[in-house]
Amino acid sequence: MSLNEKSETRQPPSRDQSSLKGSETFIEQHESPRRASTQNLNAKLANPLAGLSHEQLMADAEQFAKTHELAEYMETIQKGALIAQDPTVFESLPMLTDEDRRVLRREVTHKWDQPKTLYYLVVMCSLAAAVQGMDESVINGANLFFPSQFGIQPAPGAGASREQWLVGLVNSAPYLCCGVLGCWLTEPLNRWLGRRGAIFVTAMFSFLTCIWQGVTNSWPHLFIARFALGLGIGPKSATVPVYSAECAPPLIRGGLVMMWQTWTAFGIMLGYVMDIAFQNVPDSGGIRGLNWRLMLGSAGIPALLVAVQVYGCPESPRWLMMKGRYPKAFESLRRLRHTEVQAARDLYYIHVLLEAEKEVDKKTGNKFLELFTVPRNRRAAQASCLLMFMQQFCGVNAIAYYSSTIFVQGGFSQTAAILASFGFGAVNFVFAAPAVWTIDTFGRRNLLLVSFPLMAAMLLMTGFAFWIPASSPAHLGIIALGIYLFTAAYSPGEGPVPFTYSAEAYPLYVRDIGMSLATATLWFFNFVVALTVPALLGAWTPQGTFAWFAGWNLFGFVMSLLFVPETKALSLEELDQVFSVPTRTHAAYQLKAAGHNFRRHVLRQKVGKMPPLYEHEGAIGEKTYAAA
Repeated sequence: MSLNEKSETRQPPSRDQSSLKGSETFIEQHESPRRASTQNLNAKLANPLAGLSHEQLMADAEQFAKTHELAEYMETIQKGALIAQDPTVFESLPMLTDEDRRVLRREVTHKWDQPKTLYYLVVMCSLAAAVQGMDESVINGANLFFPSQFGIQPAPGAGASREQWLVGLVNSAPYLCCGVLGCWLTEPLNRWLGRRGAIFVTAMFSFLTCIWQGVTNSWPHLFIARFALGLGIGPKSATVPVYSAECAPPLIRGGLVMMWQTWTAFGIMLGYVMDIAFQNVPDSGGIRGLNWRLMLGSAGIPALLVAVQVYGCPESPRWLMMKGRYPKAFESLRRLRHTEVQAARDLYYIHVLLEAEKEVDKKTGNKFLELFTVPRNRRAAQASCLLMFMQQFCGVNAIAYYSSTIFVQGGFSQTAAILASFGFGAVNFVFAAPAVWTIDTFGRRNLLLVSFPLMAAMLLMTGFAFWIPASSPAHLGIIALGIYLFTAAYSPGEGPVPFTYSAEAYPLYVRDIGMSLATATLWFFNFVVALTVPALLGAWTPQGTFAWFAGWNLFGFVMSLLFVPETKALSLEELDQVFSVPTRTHAAYQLKAAGHNFRRHVLRQKVGKMPPLYEHEGAIGEKTYAAA
């Protein structure tokens, strides 16, 4: 999964000087020896080259080149090993040429100057994200048409009915598959087929099942086709961000991982475009419901393009090295970097990380159980699963899947409802883009604490608007405005943070299984939301439904305040320390900090600054405080 920039590249020995304040004594008194051993393993993974002399490092690099069929590149690999040990001191390394130093300087000052092959890979990953978004959103417009054809059209004003539950079941089928099966196939698919192979298979599943949806003749048939679609959605959602992270240079890795969310939002918007394009297509040649069939089938076209494109990209160097195919891995990195020195640096650093992981594997037990038995891992799982749960229960997918139905209940015509849904998709895409920058400047936690209250307020505003008389011009306008403002609050906050947070919160040795748990949580509760919203709209009306999700956003604000530590720009050692703070200690501190900040910023009282909960010494001497 994705690593933040400092986690994987800026690893000088001075990182060992990071220290925790405030909770340090408590942890020393209460942590078990097993836990301390796990932290040591994580620290080893974080900086496996720390402490080695240049002579030892050169000898190790020479042995590495000879034993992995790379002897012809021995000098280049030795250069790469020296740079990988501490990327901040390359100017003083006598083995490097002036051209080597120029390239390494430019890598920092022009970080988006990358080979065309890398950008080809970025286009493929972005298209795969768009497929994901289209798979989710094309059903929105189809909901206006297929229920009546299949005899499950809910009667207006009938409350929660069998028909509404069946509509929800059909809508939620892919996410049920993702939660119980699809996400758990990610690891074996990647192990057997590689990153490209897994993406190819899942893209083909998406293509074939989208076409299958378009030729179904009953609601059980459509349910089965959509359930199979989950075999394409689940593994792809976990594989593509990993693939892009493993191929990207560290300085732009975070931005490329964020593009998954941005282009998923674009795909959602594109799904609404397809709904608009096909809504008025008449039945032809004895085909009933040609409009909604074309809507559902249209998502298969970009999936086919991904399948065609993926084998034009290099395989993940990390996956090739895990299979012992080092010459192929070096060839892949040479295509993804400007120079052989850069490729050798990344090759050697990935190698030493993999060797450290193998050592960790020998010293640990059941990794899944250690997500819950090791306190540091349990706190990471608690925070990441909370955010994945809240991404569903904040209400965004209730709108993404059923906005056309909601707009029709608000008095829109079918055409106006689909156009208004397109507006939701457009706002989602436009406001997702700034998160590429804000997530590493404003911080994950601060984005959440701003996003949740705003989303709650906008949902209440939208729900209350249904009480405005339908004859008033404000009725339709405020409903649409409330949904658009809700989306603008969601897209840079609770939208991108959960995946980014989950990808970096876990230590490396349990990161794969931890990410599988997080994505399975996401898709399972996605299934719950998609299943229940039609019944909620019938039983509680839109007013009650929007109030229900507004309440969950207030819950999300409190939970994020108490149980979600900041992870912005922290190395692996620093993340270990942050998640080593006992949950009770963190929650008590944040409650106290909330009261302190209220007195200081709202009541304008003169109060001193609170001491930070933890303090890190950065690699270049600066201090990064991670208080509330």
